[in-house]
Amino acid sequence: MIRELQKNGYLYLLALPGMIFLLIFAYVPMFGHLIAFKKFNIAKGIWGSPWVGFDNFKFFFGGDWLHITINTLYLNAMFIVCGLGTSLLLAIFLNEIRLAFLKRICQSFVFMPYFISWLVVSFMTYAMFNTTGGLINKMLVRAGFEKVSWFSLAEAWPFILTILFVWKTAGYFSIIFLAAITSISSEYYESAKIDGATRIQQIIHITLPLLRPTFIVLLLLQIGRIFYGDFGMIYGIIGDNPILIPTTDVIDTYAYRALRQIGNFSLSGAVVLYQAVMGLVTILIFNWIIRRIDKDSSLF
Repeated sequence: MIRELQKNGYLYLLALPGMIFLLIFAYVPMFGHLIAFKKFNIAKGIWGSPWVGFDNFKFFFGGDWLHITINTLYLNAMFIVCGLGTSLLLAIFLNEIRLAFLKRICQSFVFMPYFISWLVVSFMTYAMFNTTGGLINKMLVRAGFEKVSWFSLAEAWPFILTILFVWKTAGYFSIIFLAAITSISSEYYESAKIDGATRIQQIIHITLPLLRPTFIVLLLLQIGRIFYGDFGMIYGIIGDNPILIPTTDVIDTYAYRALRQIGNFSLSGAVVLYQAVMGLVTILIFNWIIRRIDKDSSLF
């Protein structure tokens, strides 16, 4: 180790600020998970508060934890599949645009929704789906159909939320895929053209296989947070609507609503620790599967 430090000392010195930042803001806060096993009292602090073992977990596992866990996994699975799939197709489409001016306009157009906050999106969603003057219902009436009470239709909202998620994030992830596509050597495509390959054949046999490592890394990163619901999105759009809660309630919104009245930090810590542990287990399992399929594409 000393020999390695002497050999590449300047490189480790460059990495030092990042490592200190990671240590302070990523590893030190992990000690906060201790409050999940304590009856936290602000006046006594974390170390002064009494230990209660696993009593705080009874709040979560004594309730409707299985239903909201399934909701969380179901919604995140739809977000991951539809989001990454759309981003990949969007990146390939953008790469096929030959006019640079038109390509920049399309990139800006698809990337713009990423900067719109979920609060603004929630107002836009209400303007589109409300029963009395919503845009969707106006279009249905003009087409000769009856109005639909969207905010009373619980089964439709997992799909509506997925559409909104894809609309907002597909442009962001497509830029990552597009950067990976531009790094592919042009010699592959030139060789394929000489062999008479069409653009579709080049995409299928060159672009998609070479994008696999990027796709797997993004997939693993998202799977690592599959037990986390997007609180800003789901609570901003669904709110406390009791009709939609059975199909859209996730762990984060459930904990927020329950703890908003109780105000117990330890119970909240127990829920967060459950999400973190399950996320770690999930990413370890999927990384093991990826290693069995393609060792070079695994994270570790």
